[in-house]
Amino acid sequence: MQTLHRVALGLALLFAVTTAQALTATELVAKNIEAKGGAAALQAVKSVRREGRLVVNGGQFVLELRETKQRPESIRTEISMQGLSQVQAYDGKEGWRIDPFSGRKDPERMPADDVKEYAEDATIDGVLADAAAAGSSIEYLGTEDIDGTAAHKLKVVRKDGSLQYVYLDPDYFLEIRVESQRIVRGVKRTTVSDYGNYEKVGGVFWPLSIESGLKGDSDPAKYEYQSAVVNPDIAPGYFSFPATVQK
Repeated sequence: MQTLHRVALGLALLFAVTTAQALTATELVAKNIEAKGGAAALQAVKSVRREGRLVVNGGQFVLELRETKQRPESIRTEISMQGLSQVQAYDGKEGWRIDPFSGRKDPERMPADDVKEYAEDATIDGVLADAAAAGSSIEYLGTEDIDGTAAHKLKVVRKDGSLQYVYLDPDYFLEIRVESQRIVRGVKRTTVSDYGNYEKVGGVFWPLSIESGLKGDSDPAKYEYQSAVVNPDIAPGYFSFPATVQK
């Protein structure tokens, strides 16, 4: 029985290696796009809004959460608790925020490093499709264990030099983890985001559960979306710096 077990294990490992070798970065990007619903379905999404809650500090704080994205690269996130709302937004050119939790109730523009980091989240199609469309370098690095799953690992190097590692589920080819490395105010910072609870809305699969934090953080923030709406009505100027305080 032990001999049969070793043979079976050897065959399983051989199959995994052979499968990994048979795939390329280009094929995996295509599989990822198809898994989400296909290129046509993705391109039909001009905007998307997800709403739910944000859980931080081990559940000590639970905040209302709304995230809205619009092509080509606009995003706005609103986090509310006890009558206060924190707003972060990027309109494709500049980023701004309102942070009453830090005592800042007036809109202010984000520093360049913060804008760069936040703007990367504006993509609707996902890291791989966005990187491929932008002509970024994408390299397949084989498989890596992610919480017991032999995930496909791809290295993405964008034209601005930022680096991301994208991990795809081997069966469904959807993202289960994205690791992003950036230089923020001269210091290298690595953020790890885990994705799950995918649901199909408007012909596209969206992750409704995201855990995100600095690498090594034992208590990442938990984004728990209860709903997603494709192509919602969005007021003009929704993503732009408020005109009443333009300087």
